[in-house]
Amino acid sequence: QVQLVESGGGLVQAGGSLRLSCVVSGSAFSLSRMAWYRQAPGKERELVATIGSSGGNTNYADSVQGRFIISRDNAKKTVYLSMNSLKPDDTAVYYCNFPGAREIDVWGQGTQVTVSS
Repeated sequence: QVQLVESGGGLVQAGGSLRLSCVVSGSAFSLSRMAWYRQAPGKERELVATIGSSGGNTNYADSVQGRFIISRDNAKKTVYLSMNSLKPDDTAVYYCNFPGAREIDVWGQGTQVTVSS
């Protein structure tokens, strides 16, 4: 069974940076596209960024384009999200998963990112 363990969140001031990590086990990680999602209080989970299996073919939500960078290390079975120029609107719980993951699928515990103004 797939396990996803996110880490790296925290409290940061607006304009600051954070780097999130997600270790994936129980799947053919190096063959899989991966994604980062986030869920803000009172809102639905939204897709933030995706990355191809070899590290190319990245895509971003308009709200984070130019500020966030998704990357991966297949040897470590880890996907990263580097977040720069953070805004209070980026406050959310961040999750990694496969693109197209549904609410009934396996999810990790997520990592909380809080951006203060």
